[in-house]
Parts: sequence; C-alpha cells; structure tokens
Amino acid sequence: MDAETLEPITSLRQLAAAEAGCTRCPLYKNATQAVPGEGPSRATFMLVGEQPGDKEDLAGKPFVGPAGRMLDQALHDAGIAREKTFVTNAVKHFKHEMRGKRRLHKRPNNYEIERCKIWLDDERKLIKPAAVIALGVTAARSLTGKTLTIAKVRGKPLTLADGTKLFVTVHPSSLLRIEAEADKRAAYRAFVADLKKAAAEVAAV
Repeated sequence: MDAETLEPITSLRQLAAAEAGCTRCPLYKNATQAVPGEGPSRATFMLVGEQPGDKEDLAGKPFVGPAGRMLDQALHDAGIAREKTFVTNAVKHFKHEMRGKRRLHKRPNNYEIERCKIWLDDERKLIKPAAVIALGVTAARSLTGKTLTIAKVRGKPLTLADGTKLFVTVHPSSLLRIEAEADKRAAYRAFVADLKKAAAEVAAV
C-alpha cells in the first residue's frame, strides 16, 4: 500500500491497518507481519527502535523479546512509567537473513528507512509526544534524516523540525551483546542515565 493512495489517518487502529498492507519496500515479502507501535494515544514519551526482531515479528508487538525486557527494566529504573510511553520502530517489518533455521537480524538500509518513515511521521502526529527518544542510529536517521554518531549527540537534547524534543541513546539490544559483566553493568547504568536525563528535561518544561 502506498501512502499517496491513503485517506488521512486519524487513529492508531487505522494506522495499524494501513501498515499491515504496506508494500512500499520489499521487506514485507519475508516478514510474518508488520509490527505497529504500541502504547497510549497521548503518551509523554515516544521510544523509537530500529525494527522488529524475531520475537516481535512473530508476536506482532514491539519490544517483547530480550531487548524489550531490558528496556522495560531501564524505564522502571529511570522512573518513567511504561504505561506513559509509546514504543515503536523506524522500520515496521523484520529484516533478516536465514542462517540454517535461524533468522538473523539485518540492519535496514537508508532506502528502507526512508520508505517506512511515513508511518513514524503518522505516529508522531497522532501521539504528539512531549519527547521522542531514538534508540540507536537507525531510529535517529529516520527522525532527523541524517546519519548521526551516537557518541556525539548522546545526552544532548535536540529539537526536531516540528519543535519536539529529541534524545538519542543506544538501542537496548546493544547492551545484550556486551560479554563482560562489568562492562554490561556500566553500559546499562549509562542507558538509564540517558532516560533519566530525558525525563528531567521534559519535567522541567
């Protein structure tokens, strides 16, 4: 389904139905289903990840796998109520390659990110979050149209074209890949600190 043929989208239910029929890039061909964003229709925070993973693709829900559990714990530790957040992804279909019987994640390319951007834009128009938190470089690119280096913008409030505050941090899946336990704990603390900073900025407005 192409955005140009759609009627104006006025609800999350309508948006999910439109995403389910999306053929704007080839990723729909090998995914189980599109995975729409999830959360309240008026959320304080919108958290944007990269794309659904294997578990999310099968469940049709975002952030239900190991990275999702990591995110839920970090939100709790940062004092951000999960029920006040809308979680979604820059790309709505799972991009992967087969390795034996396993489906291994592949990062979306710029074309796929751009073709999927209309859905994220619609989510932002509907939700009107006080702040958006980009989890990783794919989300940051979708939101800003630029390739950002996380280390350079992390912890610094940015402003999107419509005036919404943007915070950029790592994707929680990156923490899962850290093998040394001490390093993983330090990275987790830094991630929670990023979320706390975003919450403090929003509370100060």
